[in-house]
Amino acid sequence: MLTLNDNDAACADRSFDDAAAAQMERIVVDLRRMYLERNEALREVTRAHHEALLRLALAADFRDDDTGVHMVRIGYLAEALALALGQTQGFARMLRRAAPMHDVGKIGIPDIILKKPGTFTPDERQSMNRHAEIGAGILGRSRVPLFQMAAEIALTHHERWDGNGYPHGLAGEAIPLSGRIVAVVDFFDALTMDRCYRKAFTDDVALDMLIKQRGAAFDPMVVDAFLDQAAVLIELRECINRQPPSFEELAESD
Repeated sequence: MLTLNDNDAACADRSFDDAAAAQMERIVVDLRRMYLERNEALREVTRAHHEALLRLALAADFRDDDTGVHMVRIGYLAEALALALGQTQGFARMLRRAAPMHDVGKIGIPDIILKKPGTFTPDERQSMNRHAEIGAGILGRSRVPLFQMAAEIALTHHERWDGNGYPHGLAGEAIPLSGRIVAVVDFFDALTMDRCYRKAFTDDVALDMLIKQRGAAFDPMVVDAFLDQAAVLIELRECINRQPPSFEELAESD
């Protein structure tokens, strides 16, 4: 009968340990590769969804304002205002990507209402106000954080600090910060651009109108931050007007 001496047994143990360690290392390498491939696949899916939503947002904005630059400005102004409020880079960056989809729900509003040059009837106003919920519905209940924030903004950027907004009459800090920030930048930017029913207001007039809505339509803290950074934000707007980012830059999702 053959038996292993102590040296032979030790060598066998080391051989087994080396083989097991090599196999474990291969498993770890394979798992790491699979993890990286999975993450890249998820990024591609997220990027594709983001591009599709951006195209919807562009379509809605073209129907409303005959320009896609408004939605671009909203994103960059919201990002800058978030940073001025002391929010993190991550929050501000996501806000820049999500904010352009704030009015995506206008894709579901009939042109006869959307492009009406005069005052809305009560029924037309009710129909127009549905764009907030339509937008949130388009963006859906996604598990992707970017889409979650975009849906939140679409739903809440017409709520008012005093509770008299729509669609749910939220008041004060019950309105998500993302919605409160986009409400302010959307208000100012919309006032200072030509619309189908009026000419653009000057920056000074728009700022005065913003001040008058401090504590009524808008969060006083957000308004104060906007006023404090007004010169910087207006220059950022002009920079975007001179050289708007490409669609590829807007769709970037990493």
